[in-house]
Amino acid sequence: MSDNTTSIVLAGVGGQGILLASSIIAKAAMIAGFEVKMNEVHGMAQRGGSVIAQIRYGKNVHSPLVEEGTAKVFASLEQIEAIRFAHYLSPDGLAVVSTQTIVPVTVSMGSGKYPQDVKQRLEKIFKNLIIVDALGKANELGNIKVANVIVLGAISRGLDLPLETWHEAIKSEVKEKFADLNIRAFEAGRNS
Repeated sequence: MSDNTTSIVLAGVGGQGILLASSIIAKAAMIAGFEVKMNEVHGMAQRGGSVIAQIRYGKNVHSPLVEEGTAKVFASLEQIEAIRFAHYLSPDGLAVVSTQTIVPVTVSMGSGKYPQDVKQRLEKIFKNLIIVDALGKANELGNIKVANVIVLGAISRGLDLPLETWHEAIKSEVKEKFADLNIRAFEAGRNS
């Protein structure tokens, strides 16, 4: 077990499953024997606003808060949210961004514009970037609600948690009837 604390930040929009994803990460880290602390900021989650979750694990974790520029892994379930919260990722960290676009209320009301060059912006911001079509892969599996777990599979490649701890955490955190589907989603993301 490392003495260093690993910091992870998840971002997205209310309803995308950020809180479940953060619970699965925390449970996987606990199963692996680490101390874990979490912090969730809901904001306007119920109205489709930004949601951010911070998870830290290690031998001794003193705070759930991730300092800017220190996250080993950053994942976003929505492209613009990735840009909004990119400042949390360390310079050598891994960014995983879903291609999903959720148009903000300000844009749909005509008082803002959704950028057309999001992919180019992401590639400029993140040195170590995995872009994943989580929604498309979730559709292939027959349930769009597993897009968050597909993203987890992709970020698992950048973390020191054994594969079996992820599977056990998924089984622990989702309803039993959805466990196999979520494990398949996790593997689809891990192999993307």
